[in-house]
This record gives sequence, C-alpha cells and structure tokens, in this order.
Amino acid sequence: QVQLVESGGGLVQDGGSLRLSCAASRRTLSNYAVGWFRQAPGKEREFVAAISWSDERSYSADSVKGRFSISRDNAKNTVYLQMNSLKSEDTAVYYCAARLYFIASSKDDYVFWGPGTQVTVSS
Repeated sequence: QVQLVESGGGLVQDGGSLRLSCAASRRTLSNYAVGWFRQAPGKEREFVAAISWSDERSYSADSVKGRFSISRDNAKNTVYLQMNSLKSEDTAVYYCAARLYFIASSKDDYVFWGPGTQVTVSS
C-alpha cells in the first residue's frame, strides 16, 4: 500500500509559478511510476504529466508542455510538478497517483491516489 499526499497548491496570479510536491509514505516509490492529474469543476480528471521512478522517463500533456515539468527526489521519496507561466485554465484540484512500473496517461491505470491540492490562478 502506497500512501500519497500532495502539497504546494494555492492562489497565484496569471503568469506565476508553483511547485507541487507528492510525498509517499508507508513504502518506497521504487518500481512505481507516478502521474499528476487535475480536475476542474464540472470537468473530467485529466492527465498532466508522469514519470517513471526507476529510469527517469517522463512525458506531459500537450496543454502543459514547455510550462510544466515533472521530477523526483529518490532520497526524499517525493515527486514534484513545477508549474510555470500559469494560466487561468490551469485552475483545478491537482492529484498525484502511483502505479507499478510503467508510465501511463489514463487515470484508470493508476492504483494509489492522494487527496489532491487546490491550485487557483487569478487573471
């Protein structure tokens, strides 16, 4: 069982930056891919970015490419989402999730989820 907790959300102005953290407890994230998803009010939960814990492969959704980057710190058992040039349409609850081994972009492929952190971008 992997327990995940997100942090770092908040209110930021258009064009600003935030760094979200996804901290794991109960067991190491070794052998787990980690993804970030977001859900805006009235919309489906959508893929943002994902990273493989073992070999540093990662990819992100077209909507955030060039603005968001995903990384991890093995020693801290934590995955980060650096968000730059934020726009009002990035406003959502952001979730991290984990699955064994391979990166995936479908939320249905992830087993463990955090409770989410709110990101609000004001224009």
